[in-house]
Amino acid sequence: MISRRRLLAGAAALAPFAILRGGRAAAREPFTLGVASGCPRPDRVVLWTRLAPEPLEGGGMPDAPVAVEWELAEDERFARIAARGTFTAVPEAGHTVHAEPAGLAPGRWYWYRFRTGGAISPVGRTRTAPAEGAATTSFRFAFASCQMYEHGYYAAYRHMAAQDHDLVVHLGDYIYEMSWGRRHVRKHLGAIPTELWEFRDRYALYKSDADLQAAHHAFPWLAVWDDHEVANDYAGDHSPRTSDPGQFLRIRAAAYRAFWEHMPLPMAAAPRGPDMRIYDRYRFGDLVDMMLLDDRQYRAAHACGTGPVGAGPATDCPERIAPGRTMLGAAQEAWLDGALRQARGRWTVVAQQTLMAELDRRAGPERAYWLDGWDGYPAARGRLLSAIAAHRPSNPVVIGGDVHAFWVADLKRDFADPASPTIASELVGSSITSQGPSENAIRTGLAENPHIRYARGDKRGYVAMTLDAKACRAELMGVDDAFDAASAVRPIAAFTIEDGVPGAKPA
Repeated sequence: MISRRRLLAGAAALAPFAILRGGRAAAREPFTLGVASGCPRPDRVVLWTRLAPEPLEGGGMPDAPVAVEWELAEDERFARIAARGTFTAVPEAGHTVHAEPAGLAPGRWYWYRFRTGGAISPVGRTRTAPAEGAATTSFRFAFASCQMYEHGYYAAYRHMAAQDHDLVVHLGDYIYEMSWGRRHVRKHLGAIPTELWEFRDRYALYKSDADLQAAHHAFPWLAVWDDHEVANDYAGDHSPRTSDPGQFLRIRAAAYRAFWEHMPLPMAAAPRGPDMRIYDRYRFGDLVDMMLLDDRQYRAAHACGTGPVGAGPATDCPERIAPGRTMLGAAQEAWLDGALRQARGRWTVVAQQTLMAELDRRAGPERAYWLDGWDGYPAARGRLLSAIAAHRPSNPVVIGGDVHAFWVADLKRDFADPASPTIASELVGSSITSQGPSENAIRTGLAENPHIRYARGDKRGYVAMTLDAKACRAELMGVDDAFDAASAVRPIAAFTIEDGVPGAKPA
């Protein structure tokens, strides 16, 4: 409970949102990080913002709660208000707002905004999900991942924001905790974050980008994390950078807290220490069942002795194929089994972090695998694909990111047998900016793995998906030059998955 006295103190401190500059008052804009929406259900959605007049210096807010009014309207001019309320933004949550209007109409667009201390936020647009089971003729969404701030500009998001999507799905590496790569066009501020305030500042840096804000303003988002929101190549409570599991869990707790604070997630999703559930299921009419997975928090440590230095180079060992190794953890595996069994949509989309198809990365008869992905947990992958084969949800499609390249693949129970039936289709998007694999690695991947239909690692970008009763069409959208903020973005390939026929084909 927030005392009335404490709330009034915060309001008084911020009422004018002004500071003196050069002897005169200048506005302190509290909505520097924009607005966002997410977690769309048929009757509700989450609205997000963060008060941060000094976003890269801890936010610049006083140590007091602040009342923030929000409005949700049926029209862009806010003439027809559908819902409104007041949210108390508290310093303990970085003065973030997670408003949750309910009782909304299914399958329709809304506009929203925030107000505090005389300041008004930018206007965002959001959309509720169609009612479960309702006839839905088509559904369009984009998915993206891996937006290393130093590696380029967010032209992909500028392009995405101008398109006609119902939803954006972000598959992880929203921020990067570390600096790496070549030819940086802009720089991180500060060291590798380990404390909550440091993670808050890193998110603020990324969210200060106007093109990323535009994509948040245009559509509701669903988001899951990968490793760089916490630490590169971490696995459960193991981190290559931090040998003490207790110390690492304290870092993970700060990182998970910052993730929740900066994503349009409901209040109920807030982490408890180093634990936070992000896996969930969403339904969009009678057309789409979408399952979002978490392949970081519950996974076993890396195999083949690679844990102390990360996933290490591509290799192999008997431990890799041990039947008890898990990528998702027992509870999430059981939940996913039930979700696949209960799927009723025409399309079943499994949204997760990385390439699921087996990828032998060594030319010739010897085999080698990258152990930080599903190839490091083949028994867990086998259980997932067996669940799909057993429950036979309609048109299963797996989407992923992480590997900084476009991949299109057939998912099989036996990747060693080209004649093995295809159980599901896989589409992996390239990174928004993060630098990709070498051309030699791409050529080897295609040559050694016949179930891989397409691969390209020299382009940054995202994937645009259109689903209807007859087919799923995927357009691979490539940025001409990630080092150019005004770069053009254009389709570099397109694939179609026909209803009832697993496997993507060139469109």
